Amino acid sequence: MLLTPDFVTDVRQTLESFRRSIDQFFDSFYGAARRGSTDEWVFSPALESGWTDDHLNLRVILPGVSEKDLKVSVQGNTLVVEGERKPPKDFGKEGYVYTQIPYGRFERVIDLPNGLDLEKLTAVLHDGVLDIQIPLTTAMKPRQIPIRTEERKAIAA
Repeated sequence: MLLTPDFVTDVRQTLESFRRSIDQFFDSFYGAARRGSTDEWVFSPALESGWTDDHLNLRVILPGVSEKDLKVSVQGNTLVVEGERKPPKDFGKEGYVYTQIPYGRFERVIDLPNGLDLEKLTAVLHDGVLDIQIPLTTAMKPRQIPIRTEERKAIAA
């Protein structure tokens, strides 16, 4: 079989189309990852939240992110978690690595409700998970309201 330039171009286009289809499949399957304009993965960490009687708890999933590559800040009622997940060094020769793991800079901006004591916010990174705990102010904590009973006298008709 003779490999003409047109044949080689057709094969390349077919393979490129196949690669794009696979990328779209995984992009839709892994909703947290998306591609930017440079066709590079953009890392967007997953976030979950929950309330207790005393705290707002936030959890940011950050596998492969070290403490030195992470920053947590608060301005007003906005919490910002930003950093970078770096690819492993010496994993493969540039251009010869296939990955579905997103790397790069990230930023999550979370609007916080009123009634939190932001001065006492704590952030702990462990096992690829950033746990953030923000205490509620006393005014926001649930409290039991006492109910009193009284007997009413019947009104004579």
